[in-house]
Amino acid sequence: MSKIAAYAKLLRVPGIGALGIIPVIAALTMGIHDIYPLSLIFIIGAFASIFGFLINDYVDIELDGFVDELRKKPLVSGEVSKKNALLIAFYLAFTTFFFIALLWFNQPIDSYKFSALICIILAGILGTFYDVYGKQVVGSDFFVAISVALIFLFGALSFGQPTVIIWIIFILTFENILYMNVVQNGIKDADHDYKLGVKNIALTLGVKVQENSIIIPHSFQAFGFGLRLFSAVLFFVPFVIFGYEYYLWQLILLAVLIVVYLFLDTKLLMLKTFDRSQIRKLIGIQSFLRYSLVPVMLFSIVGILPSVLLILIPIVWYILFTPSLGEKLFKPRM
Repeated sequence: MSKIAAYAKLLRVPGIGALGIIPVIAALTMGIHDIYPLSLIFIIGAFASIFGFLINDYVDIELDGFVDELRKKPLVSGEVSKKNALLIAFYLAFTTFFFIALLWFNQPIDSYKFSALICIILAGILGTFYDVYGKQVVGSDFFVAISVALIFLFGALSFGQPTVIIWIIFILTFENILYMNVVQNGIKDADHDYKLGVKNIALTLGVKVQENSIIIPHSFQAFGFGLRLFSAVLFFVPFVIFGYEYYLWQLILLAVLIVVYLFLDTKLLMLKTFDRSQIRKLIGIQSFLRYSLVPVMLFSIVGILPSVLLILIPIVWYILFTPSLGEKLFKPRM
């Protein structure tokens, strides 16, 4: 059982609900409601994302060994061999394209599907570049943010021409991943990144830990607040600028949730004491809240029930699988 749990952790099983849902959001927004294509899109999104995480874990084996909380990761502890990890990565890449073939079976490859194929290939290339060279290049976070956003775009282009709302969610996806990598990870790993020679935006702008205190310069705070305020405004653009229909209660709920996530972002960016365990918990809560905002924005566009399912599936999936692997809820080992 311990071996099975190790592989489940390596494959990010508790997070698959969130990872696979990204291109599903795009497909639903394009008007696709059939379970079969949505299931295939879910699998493609999950496998493509897990591939990226696995390569990152493989590259970071030695670095993760310097962090107490990460020494129990399957590759670092030796529960899963490096050889097996590479074999799984190859299998994930192959299987991703196999499911793409199933998704498009007996359908002509038009310009949109060809563009979708380019997107998923570019996502793999940019994600792998980040995994291998990300800690050596300041600003490489932009590559992984684009990579995930391209997986979302794949979900739309697989079914036709992207609409305005698709491009808005594309930008929101890019912003969210960029914030996660630059701000959340920059703060969470500030106690050891500099020791390992990591080059990132957080360290470049002066984020550092001294004993139990963390110093977060105004420039870094401005960067983080800027990203979040930009996305906060963008959530209302479909309704205010492009005339998409909405429920009044929907906009009120969206506004309340945005205020809450801005409060949590402020709490993170204004930290004075460094407690990695508490930071991980805060990041976990932030992540689930932020992922729920796009489905709320889509209530009046794709329907209330599909949107509610988009919110519930990642959360329920995470709650069901996390305890069974011996992990603590909302404290991802990252």
